[in-house]
Amino acid sequence: QVQLVESGGGLVQAGGSLRLSCTASGRTFSSRVMGWFRQAPGKEREFAAAISTSGSTTRYADSVKGRFTISRDNAKNTVYLQMNSLKPEDTAVYYCAARVSATGLAQYQYEYAYWGQGTQVTVSS
Repeated sequence: QVQLVESGGGLVQAGGSLRLSCTASGRTFSSRVMGWFRQAPGKEREFAAAISTSGSTTRYADSVKGRFTISRDNAKNTVYLQMNSLKPEDTAVYYCAARVSATGLAQYQYEYAYWGQGTQVTVSS
């Protein structure tokens, strides 16, 4: 079992930045592909970013590419999402997720086995 705890959300003005963190329990973090998803009010949860086990390969949704950066520190069992140039449409609850698999930068929810409780990000205009 893997437990994920997100932090770092908050209220920020458009154009600003936030860094989300997600810390995992257990000893298997370094062997799991990690992802970030988000869910805006009234919308489906959508993929934002994913990162390989070593951190050398990443994948982004077109909507965040060039503005968000996913990274990980396996020694700290933590994955990060650096969000720059934030827009009001980035307002959402952000979730981190862990795959069972060590390969495949998955972009669909069903491909992830473990989820955090989410952290709210609100971007004001």
